[in-house]
Amino acid sequence: MSTNLENLFKDKVLGHPAGLFVLFFTEMWERFSYYGMRALLVLFFTASLLDDGWGWPREWAFAIFGTYTSLVYLSTMVGGYFADNVIGIRKAVVIGALFMTLGHACMAVETSFFIYMGLGLLVIGSGFFKPNMTSIISEMYAEKPEKKDGAYTIFYMGVNAGAFLGILLCGYLGEKIGWSWGFGVAGIFMLFGLLQFWYAQGIFGNIGLTPKDKAEDIIDTLINDEKTTTDDEQRNPFTGFQKGLIAISSLLGLLWIFNDPLSKISEGKYNVFPFEFVGYSGSTVAIIVAFILFIVLLIIRIPRYTPVLRDRMLAVMFFAFITIFFWAIFEQSPSSLTVFARDYTDRVLEGSAGLIFKIVNSLMTLIPLGIITWVLYLLFKKTFAKYKWSNIFLSISFLIIWIIAIGMLTKEFQKDTAEIPASWFSVLNSLYIITLAPLFSKWWESKYNPNANMKWAIGMGLLGLGMAVIAIGAGDIEPGAKTASVSVIWLILVYLFHTMGELCVSPVALSYVSKLVPARMIAFMFGVWYLAVAIGMKLAGVFAESSEAIAQEKGLSSFFWLLTLISFGLAVLSAVLYPAIKKLMHGVK
Repeated sequence: MSTNLENLFKDKVLGHPAGLFVLFFTEMWERFSYYGMRALLVLFFTASLLDDGWGWPREWAFAIFGTYTSLVYLSTMVGGYFADNVIGIRKAVVIGALFMTLGHACMAVETSFFIYMGLGLLVIGSGFFKPNMTSIISEMYAEKPEKKDGAYTIFYMGVNAGAFLGILLCGYLGEKIGWSWGFGVAGIFMLFGLLQFWYAQGIFGNIGLTPKDKAEDIIDTLINDEKTTTDDEQRNPFTGFQKGLIAISSLLGLLWIFNDPLSKISEGKYNVFPFEFVGYSGSTVAIIVAFILFIVLLIIRIPRYTPVLRDRMLAVMFFAFITIFFWAIFEQSPSSLTVFARDYTDRVLEGSAGLIFKIVNSLMTLIPLGIITWVLYLLFKKTFAKYKWSNIFLSISFLIIWIIAIGMLTKEFQKDTAEIPASWFSVLNSLYIITLAPLFSKWWESKYNPNANMKWAIGMGLLGLGMAVIAIGAGDIEPGAKTASVSVIWLILVYLFHTMGELCVSPVALSYVSKLVPARMIAFMFGVWYLAVAIGMKLAGVFAESSEAIAQEKGLSSFFWLLTLISFGLAVLSAVLYPAIKKLMHGVK
């Protein structure tokens, strides 16, 4: 295994194995398709029938959006299990990419049946794809842990390069030309990502080729003083009772996730929990019971692990708790902040302001695209001889992207005024990451690298600062107002602060999980980590739904101030608990 891993580092691009950049571009096109479609979803549901949308109330759109995004992350647990135990990581990636390609194709049809079918296929595909891409990176850097943070940050640049291009181009096509165009283009580039990965698999050697050997990397688990086996040979299997808790908790949680939009969209006609208990709705009771059962399961299992593994898992749980609220607040971007951009922001620019936007938008599009194309060229030089077809498909995809981008910019320059698409502001997040990720990567590899708790504390603090900015910007919007003309500067600033917070949490979170759990559990534990993210995603939808009631009664600014207080509170908590969490990590840095 050691020799095999060393071979991966022979052909380097920007100081990292060429294989990292194969994953970079595969993930880039997957994120292009995901974020491109996601940027349009709430806008499509809430657009009027005259604008070819579905004319839904915002609450309905937020509910189904939260359910969709949470299921995307929940499905990673199933995908991680199948990759580890049945089909292997690389086959899981291919299967996931294929399902997502079919899902986007369905979305382009726009009928109710195909929209829901497409969302379902995208959920399944993401479950197989998402956890296993990061698992390949973890195995690639198994013998070079000091370079993991930098590798994950570069990989995260690929994630955000895809998100940037997807939101920019799919958002433009969907809002300006037609929803089917936006949804359809997302599927085309998912197909290119699949082909690029398929024809370059040999670059990873034996990594992820088959399911993991059960005899390898046995987890040091169950403490049993009556046996003489060493900790490294002991296991902690799930008992029948524990499996029952998992089944009941999972079933209640899933039913709650599905029931939330179902009961709202059907206006109560369909409701899985049609009862009340001590003043609480059946849906609320169900999710509380599911949460209690999950806590009971943790209380039973955690003490049965060996001390080091037990403590490290507790550290992961703490970071997961903070992460739930990070994503619940951060993911206001495609929901409440996108609606804020559409309905409460002055997006029509005339005269010199319009010209400046056109120039800035052109530079924002062409410069990052040029940089990514340069990385493509570096990879091309290293890998074309061995992986010709992978490079050809990748080159074709970039040619198409350049054609679409230049066509879009040319058309916009011919107009007298500039109207910023509501989805455009989400592009700022990806643009800032492409710009700032190299700086943060260098920071993490320097002697000034903050400890884990401080990274989460800084991230939550920046998240709170961003929400404070948008709260100030929304201060003059009257309670109940349906429209306003707030300056675009407030959204530009909130995405800047949120992006810096994201760089402190999201890419390094994956790195810490891989360091704190045993190698054999990595794919599955990434799935468990995404469970926390899934909860955050659904909570983001719940928060967005509450924004409507708060805006009616107290004004939209009050909603953003509430999220500000939550963010700052968790930032302080993370910083204060540093000594305790450091002890639990047992030397992992």
